[in-house]
Amino acid sequence: MNRLNTLFNNKKDLLSVYFTAGYPQLNDTTTILSALESAGVDFVEIGMPFSDPLADGPVIQKSSSQALANGMTLQLLFQQLSQMRKKIAMPVILMGYLNPVLKFGVERFLDKCVEVGVDGLIIPDLPFEIYNEKYRRLFELRNISNIFLITPQTIPERVKTLDENTTSFLYIVSSAAVTGAKAGLNSFQLEYFNRINDMELKSPKLIGFGISDHNSYQQVCQYSNGAIIGSAFIKVVETSINLTKDITSFVDSIKSKNGRP
Repeated sequence: MNRLNTLFNNKKDLLSVYFTAGYPQLNDTTTILSALESAGVDFVEIGMPFSDPLADGPVIQKSSSQALANGMTLQLLFQQLSQMRKKIAMPVILMGYLNPVLKFGVERFLDKCVEVGVDGLIIPDLPFEIYNEKYRRLFELRNISNIFLITPQTIPERVKTLDENTTSFLYIVSSAAVTGAKAGLNSFQLEYFNRINDMELKSPKLIGFGISDHNSYQQVCQYSNGAIIGSAFIKVVETSINLTKDITSFVDSIKSKNGRP
């Protein structure tokens, strides 16, 4: 059991926020991380910048490109997070793509995750079958969760397989599109959420893609254990002149229409 499991045992209506390491400025990573925890976020996804982020929309793609231009690398990210657990208690997940991890070396990468206190990974282009065959044991030995994604096109048999093999939660992708803030949820998405819930899965579920405000956060929490917000948050830090203040205001606006309850 790691910090993620403990979190899901104790709370509902969870809020997770995604941000890109090294954006908007190279050394903003830990500032944003600390500000998110202080603002009351339950856990975070730190994006590992990559030149070809297939699942990401234009806002996150732009942040990834800028972070790379700023000089962000995996090695530097681990350096930035080296003292993380002296200050940060919430679970931390790294989200990124397989190619940089392979270049870094999978076991070396996982060892670094353990060293700095990372709890889980989201690697959208790592198929379950490859993970199960080649890497599962490496993850399990280090108590690092590999978080699986479910989309509207995922067939029921595969949903059940992913549910049976997850060690933390299932990431429910709200649509087949790339990431990006959208206005509200449509009837197709609500039918999809109901369909997943009718399967009575054993694992906690978080919904991501298209969650951008208090209303959409509240709405998806009715169908899951919580929500993941990415693009809407990236837009906030992109224009911020006071990260701590603006991050606090953003999180307050998500959790309550009128700010802090």
